[in-house]
Amino acid sequence: MNTPDALFRTLADPTRRAIFERLCREGEQTVGALTAGAGISQPAVSKHLGILKQAGLVLDRHEGRQTHYSPQLGALAPLVDWTNQMTRFWQDRFDDLEDLLNRMDQ
Repeated sequence: MNTPDALFRTLADPTRRAIFERLCREGEQTVGALTAGAGISQPAVSKHLGILKQAGLVLDRHEGRQTHYSPQLGALAPLVDWTNQMTRFWQDRFDDLEDLLNRMDQ
């Protein structure tokens, strides 16, 4: 299972994040199709896809000489959990601050 730190590190690279976002929006694509829209070389796209795959964010499927990549949205669950925890944390702090300010006004 991936940790939020590993996922943040993987998605911190803007090119890698753009490739992952494109797969999420457009669905499964070949390396060639991803390269055409990435503005970088095919070896660079392949390297980014390898890192995304290692992080569990994409799956590859071989069909003949082509490799197709698809996003694994469930892999983002640790980030969703982390953001939910942070949302609750800050909401609780803001509620406490509001209570304090209301008591000070009385």
